[in-house]
Amino acid sequence: MQGMLSLLLFAGALHVDLSELKTYRLQIGALALLGTVLSTLAVGYGVWLTLPLVGLQLPLLYCLLFGALISPTDPIAVMGILKSAGAPKDLELVIAGESLFNDGVGVVVFSLLLGMLVSGATPSLAHTAELLILEAGGGIVFGLVLGHVTFLLLRSIDNYQVEVLLTLAAVTGGYALARRLHLSGPLAMVVVGLVVGNHGRAKAMSDTTRRYVDMFWELLDEILNAVLFVLIGMEVLLVSFSAGIFVGAAVAMLVTLLARTLTVGLPVRALHRFFKLPTSSWKLITWGGLRGGISVALALSIPAGPERSVVLSLTYCVVVFSILVQGLTVGRVARSIVTETRSSGDSKD
Repeated sequence: MQGMLSLLLFAGALHVDLSELKTYRLQIGALALLGTVLSTLAVGYGVWLTLPLVGLQLPLLYCLLFGALISPTDPIAVMGILKSAGAPKDLELVIAGESLFNDGVGVVVFSLLLGMLVSGATPSLAHTAELLILEAGGGIVFGLVLGHVTFLLLRSIDNYQVEVLLTLAAVTGGYALARRLHLSGPLAMVVVGLVVGNHGRAKAMSDTTRRYVDMFWELLDEILNAVLFVLIGMEVLLVSFSAGIFVGAAVAMLVTLLARTLTVGLPVRALHRFFKLPTSSWKLITWGGLRGGISVALALSIPAGPERSVVLSLTYCVVVFSILVQGLTVGRVARSIVTETRSSGDSKD
């Protein structure tokens, strides 16, 4: 939460083309905001009700924390597969946009729940809404200001070494300042990434700078994801896995997939005209919701305790299942949608 998260979110936002997302801004906003909140509740209450059936007891607040950290999806792994499978461009945009913004929303919800856990107090609905508006809205405004300042600094020089360091300083310093001001650092970093990646890339960077900035952040993103999985692997060495944990993890996988289907897949299927996507695209949006580094980083930030070990084990298993099972088969789902779309002759209906 304090170090890696800001870098991962900025790196993800840096390569998103806002001009392409404008057509689907309402659809992406609905999926990222409502879908993530509803998924948090669905997963949280789902595991809270089902884990006792397999002999695992986990307090409701920890279940909701698990729901908040497992709901954000990672677009990095699936986008390459979608391109190689020839998936419709509009579907790629919606999946990438939703994954980018649900990271920020998921982290805000997780932070609120984590604050409740640490303080031991349950805020009222009005207070929670006020905190959400102030943190999220303030984070977005702060991100816009910081992104514009970074743009002005980038435009004032033409030295790729300094410009790469400026982007790094904006992320690390900006995230720390946002947290100091009690604003949403994750959402601020997403906005800064969008501003620098679009406005800054087009008007403030030379071709050389653009190439080095891209290479730096792509490499940093890969390194951080690798470090996160090493860290969680080291944590797993300290967790005593049992038959109950593995059964609970299987239950958590099913609950997570069901929640994804109910909160994202079915709305896309039922409202495919609003989403402007093929009717069968709900399958790919559901199955292509891979979990990755963000979920791991959030799980590692939970305070130490027996409940943390359970949440960490469940997160590890769900992420590994997502990468190995969903990741290896999502290309087949994408190709089947391409076939269905071509046979119907209409990608929008």
